[in-house]
Amino acid sequence: MKRSMMLCMVVTALASTSAMANADLAKAKNCMACHAVSNKLVGPAYKDVAAKYAGQKDAEDKLVGKVLKGGSGTWGAVPMPANPQVSDAEARTLVKWILAQK
Repeated sequence: MKRSMMLCMVVTALASTSAMANADLAKAKNCMACHAVSNKLVGPAYKDVAAKYAGQKDAEDKLVGKVLKGGSGTWGAVPMPANPQVSDAEARTLVKWILAQK
């Protein structure tokens, strides 16, 4: 029983650290200059992005492409520029974190 409880605590701590690390990555890559988790800034809130793409099988790949190459028209007239500071792996990490927002 103690082992189970300890394992749960470790998993929870790792998940929390991972979520924080991804928020820190978003800040480090200047994503948070235009986006926030809960409210619209220049671009949509990450919670809104997650809701829009929920259940779409190709959402992760589609959004990774938008992070890397930019995009326009999906959320209004303001285009999202490409972010050359973000690697493919970082883009995938960021998108997974974004899609997990509730």
